[in-house]
Amino acid sequence: MGRVIAAGVALGLCAVLFGAPPASAESASLGVQVSIDGQAVEDATVPIDPARQVELRVVATNPGTAPVKVRSVRLSGVALALTFFAYDTTAPFEVPARGTITRTFVLDLGDLAGQATGLLPSSVELLDAQRGTLGEASTVADVRGSFWSVYGVFGLAMLVLTVLAWLTALLALARHRLAPNRWRRGLRFLPAGFGTGLVAVITLSVLRLVPPEPAIEIPVVLGAAAIAFLLGYLTPHPAPPPADDTTVRLSARELTR
Repeated sequence: MGRVIAAGVALGLCAVLFGAPPASAESASLGVQVSIDGQAVEDATVPIDPARQVELRVVATNPGTAPVKVRSVRLSGVALALTFFAYDTTAPFEVPARGTITRTFVLDLGDLAGQATGLLPSSVELLDAQRGTLGEASTVADVRGSFWSVYGVFGLAMLVLTVLAWLTALLALARHRLAPNRWRRGLRFLPAGFGTGLVAVITLSVLRLVPPEPAIEIPVVLGAAAIAFLLGYLTPHPAPPPADDTTVRLSARELTR
């Protein structure tokens, strides 16, 4: 049971530390300015209500000497290095050399309520025919979705696994079944710490307090894990095993002499 819990928490941890990063903009050739429902997304938190359509306005600037062809526009949201929603709109257009072009799209995000809720780091990308990123603008989306969305259920699952991880570790401590080695005792508490950090990050996001950006989520998760490891390391040494029957019989013989 403990191994299953640890494996579940470890999967969440891998999503944070080793998950695939967002698409790289190294080959980006366009400058992009985006507004959603008339609000510029740069350095702002943009509310998105799945119950109504969203007007997405994109201004693309080409500083190069050759025209650039855009095939589609993608709106996506990422948390814990996992993409929780992505909407692609195929609308080919060409940005002339040293020119600027403006396009407006109307997005129907009705099913977003079942995919995410809370604050999520998001981006609007211009993609070429090979799905490569030509340019992008980043923001934080305040998704007014359902608690029972994929993101909300993911957080609830991590909460259950974390509680079970703490219960199994503390139960082993109460029954004096922890390893005699301090490092092994610390490792026994480590999954519970990782889970606590993940749950904290998701909770702050769902409550619309802090978005789960890497600069925040990684220190929180690693900090919680370090605290849990330290607690396990400092737990008292388990009680020594009871003497076996041979030792008891020898002691009784010595007393009768």
